[in-house]
Amino acid sequence: MSAFLVALSAVALAEMGDRTQFLALVLAARYRKPWPIIAGIVVATLFNHLLAGAAGIWLASVLTERLLAAIVAVGLIAMAGWTLVPDEAVEGIKVSDRGAFLATLMLFFLAEIGDKTQIATATLAAAYKDLIAVVAGSTLGMLVADVPVVFLGDAFAARLPMKTIRLAAAALFAFIGILFAVKAIMG
Repeated sequence: MSAFLVALSAVALAEMGDRTQFLALVLAARYRKPWPIIAGIVVATLFNHLLAGAAGIWLASVLTERLLAAIVAVGLIAMAGWTLVPDEAVEGIKVSDRGAFLATLMLFFLAEIGDKTQIATATLAAAYKDLIAVVAGSTLGMLVADVPVVFLGDAFAARLPMKTIRLAAAALFAFIGILFAVKAIMG
């Protein structure tokens, strides 16, 4: 249960103000069909995070516990720093005329490659060695952050205290990273 809750909260906070949240807003404005957009987000995120989580678990299987804990600690503390830097809006996003679901599926999958939430998913899967709980949590965290944007658009996004949200996400990543650093040091 802790893997699920940590993944959910970490990804939900990290996603606030992220480029994929902006992408959800662009797609909602373009298509005005929330349910196909949400379905595209779910499928793209599940696939992307399953791949990331599987890679994290594979790494966990080839590394010693101590080395893995050290790598997870460094990764999470780096994520804390990265979270403090706001994403720049992605300009010139071209949306497909293939329909809301396919456009969302393709664009979200591509936007998530190398994104904070994908790296967090891989790191948490390596740390907890629970692919299903981490991917379920990270996917739900993505939805917690993006679904309101799809339904409420600009009016909602403009009112969020982004600096406070980034600080909370960074603090969460740093705290978990410190816990893993202690685990690596203590053996």
